[in-house]
Amino acid sequence: MRLERLAPAVFVALWSAGFAFVALGLPYSEPITFLALRYALVVAVLVPALLLMRPPLPATHRDWIDLVVVALLVQTSYFILLYLALDLEKSAATIALVVSLQPILVALLAPRFAGERVTATRWAGLALGLAGAALVIVARSSAVGLSAAGLACAGGALLCITAGTLYETRFGSEHHPVSANAVQFAIGLAVTLPLALVFEGLRVEWTADLAISLAYLVLANSLVAITLLLMMIRRGEASRVSALFFLVPPLAALIAWAVLGESLPGAAWIGMALAAVGVGIATRTGLDSS
Repeated sequence: MRLERLAPAVFVALWSAGFAFVALGLPYSEPITFLALRYALVVAVLVPALLLMRPPLPATHRDWIDLVVVALLVQTSYFILLYLALDLEKSAATIALVVSLQPILVALLAPRFAGERVTATRWAGLALGLAGAALVIVARSSAVGLSAAGLACAGGALLCITAGTLYETRFGSEHHPVSANAVQFAIGLAVTLPLALVFEGLRVEWTADLAISLAYLVLANSLVAITLLLMMIRRGEASRVSALFFLVPPLAALIAWAVLGESLPGAAWIGMALAAVGVGIATRTGLDSS
């Protein structure tokens, strides 16, 4: 089976599990320090690979600009705001509910900024996916309200990943994954490390849980999941790829139920089914408007 066909399932699984691993590591580090550690380890892995493999670097000035913009929107701004929101709220479920609005926001903006037409059938799938994701979160956590600071951070994260998705759809081009990731994560480290030093003093409590969390986030989320996400955005429509995010809250809840023993009421299973059906509709290609 080709990588393109496996990519959505692998991406959703790795991305969804990431919420649990972030929650595992955050108690032992301030949020931006935690992110800077993650990026430092990613760069430490990629630099030797870059020197050994010698993959082609971006060919034009425009290619470099595009990589920098996406890095600032996704690897830097989105993750900083997401980690701050998770640290403020201590509830991945409520943050996930806000971030789950991303496919709807992308679909609203795609016709204007990415030249993409979103069909009526795809809109129906997006709405069903959102309803299913929301039902899972409400059933699992009673959808407790966000504080003003948590809401601002989560909303900012939502806007950043939406902007990154639309920018990559319109301007992104194919790059070797090693060179592209090395550039983007180096930019992420260059931004997060000074912020962590100035505002958090780089305070870390080294524990086994922190090491496990960082190992997963570096290898699975940073090196594999983000590479797959950008690849899918370049090769598919923004609204279709973004619809996959509706599966993240249900799958994250399922992983927490299976691994951590967290409760999963009957309504949550119904929500998972609705989300899966909605994503199936929204990600079909060749849909005609009606």
